[in-house]
Amino acid sequence: MEPPAVPEEEEEEEEEKEGAVPLSMAPGPVGCQLFGYVGIEAVLDQMKIKTMKTGFEFNIMVVGQSGLGKSTMVNTLFKSKVSRKSSQPGQEERIPKTVQLQSITHVIEEKGVKMKLTVTDTPGFGDQINNENCWEPIINEQYERYLREEILITRKRKIPDTRVHGCVYFVPPTGHWLRPLDLEFMRRLSRIVNVVPVIAKADTLTLEERAEFKQRIQEDLKTHTISVYPQEDFDQDPEDRALNDRIREKIPFAVVGADQEHQVNGKRVLGRKTKWGIIEVENPAHCEFPLLRDLLIRSHLQDLKDITHNVHYESYRVRRLNESNRPGLSPLNGLPGKGEASSHL
Repeated sequence: MEPPAVPEEEEEEEEEKEGAVPLSMAPGPVGCQLFGYVGIEAVLDQMKIKTMKTGFEFNIMVVGQSGLGKSTMVNTLFKSKVSRKSSQPGQEERIPKTVQLQSITHVIEEKGVKMKLTVTDTPGFGDQINNENCWEPIINEQYERYLREEILITRKRKIPDTRVHGCVYFVPPTGHWLRPLDLEFMRRLSRIVNVVPVIAKADTLTLEERAEFKQRIQEDLKTHTISVYPQEDFDQDPEDRALNDRIREKIPFAVVGADQEHQVNGKRVLGRKTKWGIIEVENPAHCEFPLLRDLLIRSHLQDLKDITHNVHYESYRVRRLNESNRPGLSPLNGLPGKGEASSHL
């Protein structure tokens, strides 16, 4: 018997398959038809999955004299009790009147995203009669732990990031000019960390007093060449510059902190209850807390970390490594101790 006849169309398709040239060998301009679609945008999905597994790290420092609501503000910022762990339940920890760094670390999770948040407080700042060197503990301990881990011969696969990415400086609502202590501290600290000044307890000022006080602070910062975040030198493109210009016009933010909810028009809102009404913390018409929250978390969190690593920490690392090359230091000892490091910036 003869094999069944094959239709002419199928014969033509088989001949085309046998004589077909592989895609990688097809003639044409190099790079146009070599491999076809690649899907480079899938890298973003890979980075997202990996970051979701490892989580984020964010370190923030709050600086200001006692009684300005630093702990309340941090708790309001992250909507969690992340500041001031009390030794006994229901009892607030007593704050010492000495300047020393106190760090509290929490892991916050939202929609499957984990963030390791470290809040560094400076209790007792500015409360002494002689405040000449009250900033030294804060300045000298910047980046030290991270640098010592980085210079080890056998390093950890992932070095814990103890570097402060942002410093929120609380200005007392005096309505006058900045104090010499505030000016000197921000001048020194702005060289090694991102400083965001805020007017604490802004509800104690009228709208007119608030606007005038903000203008005076902006003049003080400009007169003393204090560069606060976001710095103009680090604007990468016109779009970033336009956004940061709008933020710089609002600095310092007039903020109000609260950790209690109240009923307003049938809704539960964070706010402070007074005799004349409720000051809503998240209402832009009442205070500028939403602007501070958006700056630190929603829009500039990664930028804060990038500037910390590429600018502030790099400058600190170069200075410390230059100090380690001084005569009399053994290579085995590595860097000098923190007590031996110069406090001059």
